[in-house]
Amino acid sequence: MDNAALTSFPFGRIIVSSVCAIFFLALILLSCRGRNQEVIGAGRAVLITGCDSGFGHHLARRLDAQGFVVFAGCLFPNGDGAQTLHRESSSNMNILKLDVTKDEDVTQTRTVVQSNLPEKGLWAVVNNAGIVDWSETEWNTIDDYRIMAEVNLFGSIRTSIAFLPLVRASKGRMVYVSSIFAFFNCLTMGAYSMSKRGLEAFADCLRVEMACFGVKVSIIQPGNFGPATSILRRRRTGTDIWEKLDRERQQMFNRQYVDLANNYHMSTCMTGNQDSSLVIDAMVDALTADRPKRRYLLVSKLDMLFFYSFPYLPTYVTDAVFYLSPMYNKRKAMLYSK
Repeated sequence: MDNAALTSFPFGRIIVSSVCAIFFLALILLSCRGRNQEVIGAGRAVLITGCDSGFGHHLARRLDAQGFVVFAGCLFPNGDGAQTLHRESSSNMNILKLDVTKDEDVTQTRTVVQSNLPEKGLWAVVNNAGIVDWSETEWNTIDDYRIMAEVNLFGSIRTSIAFLPLVRASKGRMVYVSSIFAFFNCLTMGAYSMSKRGLEAFADCLRVEMACFGVKVSIIQPGNFGPATSILRRRRTGTDIWEKLDRERQQMFNRQYVDLANNYHMSTCMTGNQDSSLVIDAMVDALTADRPKRRYLLVSKLDMLFFYSFPYLPTYVTDAVFYLSPMYNKRKAMLYSK
């Protein structure tokens, strides 16, 4: 090969591509490596927020079956979900009224937990309580953003600050239920993504701070598990959205697009995973594995490579994912149309 050919040969691109390929392969292999389940439940307590239904409800039942003392925080302690836990669990299940947006609820919960701890103390807090909603930015009010952040972000921070001394004493675990939308930005999910991205920033900083105390911090990142949870319990209609818009925005976002967007969101949620066991297994691993993962990305095997690589792609590439989607192009064509 002559000098001209050597200088024109794309060594740099090949090296970068090879390093990236090795990096992503290493991530996948690390995520699949076996973990010994070494922590047993007997004598240890776990506090879980948001146990009325969904992930929190199923995790409470699983941990109860494994011998943990469970403090199940429920927004409605007399509701069907809480009463089912009480009726179908062992004497280790403790149902507590807990609204994570209220200081007095968190303070009262800490008092009850601290007074009823088993011999090995509070092993973990699972910050699971959360809400989800969808809307384009201009369809929301500042109160919509505030409510989302108050539950998903500040609720977890409030609970963490209250219970960290107890978890630190046992060198236990802090677990945070986030979402792929913490890093996967897309249409209509701005408020939810904001709250979950903030939650992950908090958890990442906390993990570094807690390392020297022997406390491990894990983040759970579920994909679309709409049918497996109560996430679809609130069903908004296109009319609900339309009537909130002022005249200027009604001219911008016409009624046909609002209905299309609403139907698209609801149908997407309905096609999600119907089995929550993948998420519950990850939560249990985060609580009981000797070396829990820092993050548990919970999507299908087909989607795994895409979501692993997405945060590392250039912004113009990630934006292009949406520019090329049929929904984005329909939206663009319908704006301002009558």
